Amino acid sequence: MTAERRVLPKWFSGLSIKLIATITMVILVVTIVVYLPSLANFRSSWLDDRLRVGVVAARVLDAVPDVMALPRNLTDRLLTSAGANAIVYRREGQSQLIELANPVTPDVVVTADMRQRDLPTLIVGAIDTLFAGPGRTLRIVGEGDLDESLVELLMPERPLRQDMWVYSRDIFLASLVIAAISALALYLLVSRLFIHPVRRLTANMLAFRQEPENASLIIAPSPRRDEIGIVERELAAMESDLFSMLRQRRHLADLGLAVAKINHDLRNTLTSAQLLSDQVATLDDPKVQRLAPRLVTTLDRAIGFAQSVLDYGRETAAPPVMAPVTLRALIEDAAFDARLVGHPSISFRNGIPDDLILNVDAGQFARVLLNLLKNAREALESVRADSPPKEISVSQIDSSDEIVLAFVDNGPGLPQRARDNLFVAFEGSARAGGTGLGLAIAREITEAHGGRLILVDQPVGTRFDIILPKTLRVS
Repeated sequence: MTAERRVLPKWFSGLSIKLIATITMVILVVTIVVYLPSLANFRSSWLDDRLRVGVVAARVLDAVPDVMALPRNLTDRLLTSAGANAIVYRREGQSQLIELANPVTPDVVVTADMRQRDLPTLIVGAIDTLFAGPGRTLRIVGEGDLDESLVELLMPERPLRQDMWVYSRDIFLASLVIAAISALALYLLVSRLFIHPVRRLTANMLAFRQEPENASLIIAPSPRRDEIGIVERELAAMESDLFSMLRQRRHLADLGLAVAKINHDLRNTLTSAQLLSDQVATLDDPKVQRLAPRLVTTLDRAIGFAQSVLDYGRETAAPPVMAPVTLRALIEDAAFDARLVGHPSISFRNGIPDDLILNVDAGQFARVLLNLLKNAREALESVRADSPPKEISVSQIDSSDEIVLAFVDNGPGLPQRARDNLFVAFEGSARAGGTGLGLAIAREITEAHGGRLILVDQPVGTRFDIILPKTLRVS
């Protein structure tokens, strides 16, 4: 099945970058919500500090008799410490004023009444000060340290606004650092719990879409019990069903193409059998003994051909169940089933290392080995007895990124007709009476394990290579 190749997004793209951006924005919004009360509190504290200097000035005024005036150097020190142009102390209907030697008449005066400390009023005052224009004068009103006394300060608003901007800058930088650290920590946590599993699901779906008949790509569900775990289990079930359906569809298609050939070949074979049976019925005993084997052989061929077709059509096409298997022992068993062990004229050599363990379905993979070894034996048995020694060998070819198993015989090789239809069911047989199903099934099972079965050209004999991914090897 061909499919358009799709590329997964990199780590900091797709859901990842959206997650980081969302977390950062949420933290910044929360910071802004917290920032306004914090800025209002900073402004309130700043104004309270100035009022405390005004209260100190009021005490000084109380300590001085009414007939005396405060020295100029003392008033200047009081005004400088408060950063004010004038300080007014009101008590019992009387007012006392401390002002600069050359007072300046302000153009714009705004009042900050520190007797009103509700949060909305403080926030509105902070925002007004932060974005106010230059040249405004601030009138700060607050209670004195005595009953029914008031202290008022007149001062430029600019120092307060500058300090508020510095404070806002520090808050912004600190919030940015906290947002970045929090976003990274949350991203790592969420990535571990959600993003990585979603990427695994996405990668699996893209890979399985490319090769839906490769059972090794069926996702292995994790033991999670949440929604992602449910998706993994359902995806695994869907991929298994799709794998079985596609293989069964291939079998049915092959059967449909073979129906005409089956009918023709089977009809001819049974016609020959019927003619022979008629002759047998009219012959004496000596001739019956001579013709009977031919009759049996013809009928056996028809029965075997029909049985192979039925077996291929009924194959369940279940996905392989992977388990560690010692390959050398599996090949030895396949050689025994292929009647190579103790064969009078064919020597068999198993060159697979003892420590090569693969994660495969032993039952299905044994069928591949049996088909290849059986085909090699039948090819060598067709060679004349006076030919050079007949040999079949199985070996592992060195490869850095794949597992390559070579099945080699020194027989007559494959005819061109067999090469042209090598893995096509009912077409790729190299001997009379064969169905061509062996290699078709062998390739199908190999592909289900994520590998390939290929014919390698060589001057003498036949060589088939099974190429498996390195991931199937059990270290």
